[in-house]
Amino acid sequence: MAEKGTSSVNIESMEEALHRLSKKPGVKAWLMLDRSNGAVLKTNGQIAAIRPAKQTSSTNNAANSSSLPTPTGGSFSVDGQSDSNNESLAAQELASLVWSFLSSAGSLVDEIDGEDELKLLRLRTKKQEFVIVPEPKYLLVVIHDTPLA
Repeated sequence: MAEKGTSSVNIESMEEALHRLSKKPGVKAWLMLDRSNGAVLKTNGQIAAIRPAKQTSSTNNAANSSSLPTPTGGSFSVDGQSDSNNESLAAQELASLVWSFLSSAGSLVDEIDGEDELKLLRLRTKKQEFVIVPEPKYLLVVIHDTPLA
């Protein structure tokens, strides 16, 4: 029974931390992905403003979405104003790209040293920076403005 209370405290503290993160200056959005399959668990911010969904018609969605990871358990929630289908599709497509990037980076680390493990990825572009933090049960992806050099 004490374990259940600890679990709810962990969830509450994580929710609070994610809320604080979304309020930090420069943070555009964040995604939480399932560690086992890359499915989108939660998002915050306007993902479609960062990377608009490429698949817009429902016929294309049925044909092409099979390659994208989709939630197999838990719940999908969007914290914020935009709860549109386009926003959810944009989040799934971005999650798929991040998942591929993380898999490649993990393979690189394994090839270099099989006993080492990936702890953090930072990808900086002219417009934004992606910080990817792999945790045991989930992946946290934070997208923020690129700091001035």
